Amino acid sequence: MQVVSAGRTVPGQRPSWLKASAPAGDNYRELKALVSRLKLHTVCESAACPNLGECWSRRTATFMILGNACTRRCRFCAVSKGVPQPLDYDEPRRVAEAVAALGLRYVVITSVTRDDCEDGGAGVFAMTIHAIREQAPGCRVEVLVPDFRGNPLALERVLAAQPDVLAHNVETVPALYARVRPGADYQRSLALLARARQWWPQMPVKSGLMLGLGETLQEVLQTMRELVASGASILTLGQYLSPSAQHLPVVRFVAPEEFAELARIGYEMGFSHVEAGPLVRSSYHAAQAF
Repeated sequence: MQVVSAGRTVPGQRPSWLKASAPAGDNYRELKALVSRLKLHTVCESAACPNLGECWSRRTATFMILGNACTRRCRFCAVSKGVPQPLDYDEPRRVAEAVAALGLRYVVITSVTRDDCEDGGAGVFAMTIHAIREQAPGCRVEVLVPDFRGNPLALERVLAAQPDVLAHNVETVPALYARVRPGADYQRSLALLARARQWWPQMPVKSGLMLGLGETLQEVLQTMRELVASGASILTLGQYLSPSAQHLPVVRFVAPEEFAELARIGYEMGFSHVEAGPLVRSSYHAAQAF
């Protein structure tokens, strides 16, 4: 199980394999206009996803509910931080309208973290799932949820709406949590995944990791083992890219060969699907994984 190490790369110099398509074309412009008209947010834009050009050209996007301001201050994330606006209970209808207008057969719904809400926004997640079922009944729904501060009733509320896939990212190895994800808790995230698997055994459970933040190979492999043990069946592995000078720097760029080897190991560990590569993000090729 030797994994090729990419070593260190000069800061600021991205390798040749880290090139993404620039946003362009009629589909991109149509989707951007739709999102603007319906006053929606996408993680594609808010989190500066490198795959925006590719995905939007295929008329697919990951919608981000519960507003555009996160109550946590994770040092890897480009999403705005601060005091959020009150919950918008018409947002689920507008998301469903966008899904129907795009003719999507599979959609990923995620959110900012709303620690200011008693249920962490779980009710709006449930409303969004129901609204999509009504307006686009043939569409599969994957939800990428926050940890709800470990509130099992909040998770149960989301699961009762019967999403097709429940995703929650651990993001990095536990040793880096204090630096990368202040306010989050690794064991709490594992417990959420385990509860989802226990309550809905037939539903795929998914999680993801960013690489290149300073983790060791053994830490990555151990985290993958713990994800499998917690019930995760789908795994995503991607390269961390620093959104700005104010965010955590990239410690190293991970070669495509290393991602491929980690995917092979992941299948050996028991994952049913592993999506791994420099530009992979949690919702990247989500329909194929399902």
